[in-house]
Amino acid sequence: MGHLRFALFYAVCGYVASYGYALVNAGSGTPLIGASGAVAGVLGAYLVLYPRARVWVLVPFLIFLPLRLQAWIVLGLWFVLQAVYSSGAGVTDAGTVAYAAHVVGFVAGMLIAWPLKPGTPPPPEPRGLLFGRRARPRHPW
Repeated sequence: MGHLRFALFYAVCGYVASYGYALVNAGSGTPLIGASGAVAGVLGAYLVLYPRARVWVLVPFLIFLPLRLQAWIVLGLWFVLQAVYSSGAGVTDAGTVAYAAHVVGFVAGMLIAWPLKPGTPPPPEPRGLLFGRRARPRHPW
């Protein structure tokens, strides 16, 4: 995509997410500050372009277990969680997170990335990496 096109893509996702949130919450007087809708757009684009890429995630199960899962599982579950939260289920009024902006930004990123899919090369598979660091070479002794 390149630097300039990515910056434009990021700004458009943030813009669409902000206005989508404003449409859903037309009667709200709470200001919307943040870039989470734009980041959600990047996640949506990643889902479209690299659905089978394996990503590291920390899964809370008594402790945080590091697992490599396919992107469509991680991002799909994240999107469902944001959609449930944006409907008001599972959240209280104490928080002021714009979940609807996440949903709209994610969908905008998916739609913008869809035409780019045919020319996108597969993601490089990291070799010798362990949690983002180089794995120490194993000695033969």
